[in-house]
Amino acid sequence: MIQRLIAIIVIVVIVLGGGYYAYKQLVPPPAEEVTGPVYATKPVIRGDISVGVEVTGQLNPTSGGSIQVPGYMTPGVTTSFTISESFIKEGDIVKKGQLMITLEAPELAPQIEMKQAELAAELQSLAELINVPVEQVEYIDPSRGITLQAPIDGRVTGLTVKEGDTLQQGQIVAKIVNDASFRLTAKLLPGEMENVEVGDEVLLAFSEFSGTVRAKITDINPNAVTERASDLHDSVTGGTGNQYVFVHWVTVEGENPGLVQPGMLARIGLAAGKKRELDEYNARWLRFLAEVDGYAEEERVLSKAEAIITRLYVRDMQLVKRGDPLVSLAGEDALNLIKGRLAKIRDIRQTIQQLYNQYDLLNIVAPMDGIVAYVDAMPGRVVQPGEWLGHIYIAEDMRLTAQVDDMDILLVQQGAPVDITVDALPGQTFPGEVLRVTSMGWDRDGVTQFYVEIKVSGSDELRPGMQAKAFIKAGSATDVLLVPVEAVFEEDGQTKVEVLEEDGTVRLVTVKLGLMDSMYAEVKEGLKEGEMVITGSTADLLPSQSIQSNDSILPQKPDDGNDNSASEETARAS
Repeated sequence: MIQRLIAIIVIVVIVLGGGYYAYKQLVPPPAEEVTGPVYATKPVIRGDISVGVEVTGQLNPTSGGSIQVPGYMTPGVTTSFTISESFIKEGDIVKKGQLMITLEAPELAPQIEMKQAELAAELQSLAELINVPVEQVEYIDPSRGITLQAPIDGRVTGLTVKEGDTLQQGQIVAKIVNDASFRLTAKLLPGEMENVEVGDEVLLAFSEFSGTVRAKITDINPNAVTERASDLHDSVTGGTGNQYVFVHWVTVEGENPGLVQPGMLARIGLAAGKKRELDEYNARWLRFLAEVDGYAEEERVLSKAEAIITRLYVRDMQLVKRGDPLVSLAGEDALNLIKGRLAKIRDIRQTIQQLYNQYDLLNIVAPMDGIVAYVDAMPGRVVQPGEWLGHIYIAEDMRLTAQVDDMDILLVQQGAPVDITVDALPGQTFPGEVLRVTSMGWDRDGVTQFYVEIKVSGSDELRPGMQAKAFIKAGSATDVLLVPVEAVFEEDGQTKVEVLEEDGTVRLVTVKLGLMDSMYAEVKEGLKEGEMVITGSTADLLPSQSIQSNDSILPQKPDDGNDNSASEETARAS
């Protein structure tokens, strides 16, 4: 009986105790009366702050460098190469000076040979023009003028100029004739053409001296031409009458015994038969006489520039050898002519040197460190000097173009440092720099955007097209006073904060701020480290709201690993 009573008493005590505990937990204590608002605060701390803008964009290469056939197109020279072997492919990493492609030049030797022949001809021509040995041509003084020389061995004829005369370009100065042989044109009637052939010997008889001169037929025109009889030297009638006759022109040349001169008339005797000896007694004499046209070899000497005759080396009818000086010319035109010839010689020499240099450039090497973007170098392909075969981009110098809205654009300055990261290379940060900021924005879905171009100093691991994140630094400060941004407000055009004193009073303080991010602002003037600034109070709450805890109405501490961040805020009653 006693045991049952004890058990009942224990149960009652437990029930009463549990009920009282539940009542205390469920029913809040009566609110404590306070005489003022409750404040949330944070301390002014000392730490570091960094401000900037984060953007995203795609990596793009710079212009890089070209994979190019060496040399360039030279006027008058058609040099081509054949690709022998290629050692690279798209995507390969190359270093400056690395061999990429080898070439062959099958046409190079003929081109050099042709230019050397042209050079020799120009040197010889100028040497003759100024009357100096070929090896001295490029060392002469152009002011010495031009020397006209005898083009052949012979006699000077028709020399009518004198020292001091001014000659025009192309003007005939004299003729040089080789009077060892002469030439005339015989006029044969159709009946006289029987058995006449080139190489046949003829007899010529001149009235100016006795005897005959032997000559040979060198050319026959088989087509008959009409001539007026009065224009022919007829040995029978004397050449009178207006009737026309058909004649054949036959060229005759012979050695000059020293008596034959141009303009003389000669009777022409042909052999009566192929087997009969030709002499003046059995010759078949032609009807028409032939006039001596001139000498078989003669050359005109022409002035090669407008110039003044400074010296005559010969007299009319004087015998000369080929290359002998005849006349010296001077003047501006002569000077310019020599200078032009010398310039042409220098150009040809330069071209020859360029062709020889191409032998040393048959290996195409990388012009820089980089990555092969593309290459078209199939062995056997024929290419020209200067032709592009591919492109190399520089991974160490990439570009990132991003868009920044008008709220942040003032934080972006040309030359600002940038930190770049890419998802493909976690843990790596590449330095960069803002190269350009557009001065005018454009509207995108109601938001004004500005373009920003960033230079990225990357590595061979970067590839064009990679997505990158960039943090554009707008400024930073170390070991400075920091105040939470939620404590800052403006009043009467001034920036202010409220400081909660130890005695519970509130002091209004005007502050001067510096850098500001989403959590803290740099304090330049107005506060000291450790002062508690008010970040919120019950006076600012609606009647239905209450402060449950300090953390409920204040931003959380950023998880940035900074030991100097603001301490946990406290709430103090006034």
